Amino acid sequence: MGTFLLAFGLIGLSLAGLGIGVMFGRPPLKGSCGGLACAKGLSCSGCRKGDGQ
Repeated sequence: MGTFLLAFGLIGLSLAGLGIGVMFGRPPLKGSCGGLACAKGLSCSGCRKGDGQ
C-alpha cells in the first residue's frame, strides 16, 4: 500500500508541476513529429521532413 501511495503522490506532483508551468506561461507539452504519421513513403502535413524522408 505504501508503494501505491508513493507512486500516486509522485504522479500527482508531476501533474501539478506541469500545470503550474503552463499557468506561468510555459508552452504545454507537444508530441514529436514522427512515429507512424511520418513513416517513410507517406505524406505528413505536420512533418517538417516533407513526405517522411
